Amino acid sequence: REWTMKTSIVFLLCISVFPGFSQGRVVGEDETGFAECNVFFPGQVPPEGFTEPFHVKICQQYNKEPRFATLYSTKDKIPLYSAFKYTKPAQNKEENWLVEPQIDDPENGLHEMVHEADIVGTVANLGANQALTSDYVGSGYERGLLNPSLLNEEDFQMATYTLTNAVPLSPSLSKSWHRDIARVVEQALVPHCSKKDHLYLLAGAIPSSVQVKGKVSVPDTLWLAACCDAPGGWSLGLVKKMNDENSLADLMVGELEKQLLAGVHLFKGNCGGDNQSQEKTEAILQAVGQIRSGEQVGTSDNQEAKGSGLVRRVAAIIATPFIKLLELLIYVFVELVKFVFYFLWLVIKRVGGTVLDGVYSLWNGVASYLKAITMVLISIPYDVGRVIVNIFLGFLQIVQDVASLTYRILRIPVGFVLHLAAFPYHSICAIPSVLKDVATGIGGTFSLVIDATATLLHGFYYLAGYIVKRFVPKGSSDD
Repeated sequence: REWTMKTSIVFLLCISVFPGFSQGRVVGEDETGFAECNVFFPGQVPPEGFTEPFHVKICQQYNKEPRFATLYSTKDKIPLYSAFKYTKPAQNKEENWLVEPQIDDPENGLHEMVHEADIVGTVANLGANQALTSDYVGSGYERGLLNPSLLNEEDFQMATYTLTNAVPLSPSLSKSWHRDIARVVEQALVPHCSKKDHLYLLAGAIPSSVQVKGKVSVPDTLWLAACCDAPGGWSLGLVKKMNDENSLADLMVGELEKQLLAGVHLFKGNCGGDNQSQEKTEAILQAVGQIRSGEQVGTSDNQEAKGSGLVRRVAAIIATPFIKLLELLIYVFVELVKFVFYFLWLVIKRVGGTVLDGVYSLWNGVASYLKAITMVLISIPYDVGRVIVNIFLGFLQIVQDVASLTYRILRIPVGFVLHLAAFPYHSICAIPSVLKDVATGIGGTFSLVIDATATLLHGFYYLAGYIVKRFVPKGSSDD
C-alpha cells in the first residue's frame, strides 16, 4: 500500500507539474470507429476490413486532446497502422516512452497512457497484449515510430512516443524510414494538397513471422497511404521492404490494399483515386522519384523554409544548454516536491498508525469488558433455571422413593392374606385330584400283585415241566 500510495502521489504530481502528460483511450467494441479520433480519417470513416478479435482501436490522446489514432494487434504486439495529419514540425524532443494500461487490464481504471515504471505491479498482466521496453533492450532493434515525431508539432510530437505506435526496426532502417517519409510528406505531398489540414496520412506495418524475443513481430513491410480530401484531391501509397532499407516504391492505394488483408479499404470512396488529376499525380510521383534518387525538391517556398529551418537549428543549438539547465531545475524541483510529499506521507502514516493502534487497543479492551459482562448476565438466568430444574427433579425423586417404599411395605401383608384366603380353595380343589391319585395307586398295586402272582406260577410251571422232561424216563405213548 505504501508503494502504491507513493506512486499515486508521484503520478498526480507529474500531472500537476506537467499538464501535457500523455494519455490515450482504448475504444470499446460497442463504439463506432475510433470515437474522438475519427477526425484523423477522411469523412471520419476509419479503414474497413481489419476485423480480427485481436485488433484493438486506440484513440491516442495528449493533454486531454486526441492526437492520432492507432489500430493495435495484441497478437503481434505492434500497431498495424497509425492515422494522423501533418502539422508544422517542432524541434525534436527527448524520447519519453509510454504504455497503454487498458490493453492488458481493461478493468484497471486508468484511462490514459502512463510511464511503464509508474504502473509496474499495479496493472494486471502488464505486457500480455503489448510490447514493453524490456522487449527491445538488447534485441538489436529500435522502437520505430509509425507516426513519426518529426512530422508533428510539440504537443502531437510528445504523444507519438508510445509503444503502441512503435514497431521493431533496425537502426539504419528506422533512420531511412523516418527520413524518407518526412521528405515525401513535406516536399511531395503537402505542396500538392490545396488544403493542408485535409491531408490525411496512414502509416502502417505488415507483420512477419520473425519475432523479437519470441513476442514482438518484426514488420515485413512498412507502408504509407496519403489522402488529400480537398478539391482536386488525390491518394497515393508508398511501400518500403525490410530487406532493402533504400527501397521506396510508389503505388496506387488500391494496389497497396491488395498487399494488406483481404477486404481492406483504407479510404472512403478511394479518396478521389478514381477521378484524380493525371498531371497532379505525375507531379507528385516525380517529386517522390527525386526524393528516392536523393535529389532535393526545390521551390522558393522550400528554400525559404530551409533558411528558416537553419535559423531554427542555430537557435536550437544556442538554446539547448539553457533548456537542459531548465529541465534539470524542473527535475530537481519535482524530486524535492516528491520528497516533501513522501516525508509528509511517512509522518502522517506514523502518527496515524500510532493513533489507530491506541484506538484499536482501547476498542479491544472495551469489547472484551462488554463481552465478559454480557456472558455473566446471560449465565445468571441460565444458572437459576438449572437450580430450579434440579430442585424439581429432586422432589420427583423423593416422591418416587416414598411410593416405592410404601409399595414394598404393603406388599407383605397383602400377599399373606391373599395366600391365606386362597388356601381353602386350593385345598378343596385338590381332594378330587388326591382321591384320583389314591385310586390310581391302589388299582396299580392290585394289578401289580396279580401280575407278579401269574408270573410266579408261570415260572413254577416252566420249572416243573423242565424237571419232568429231564429226569422222568420216556415211555411209550400208552404209558
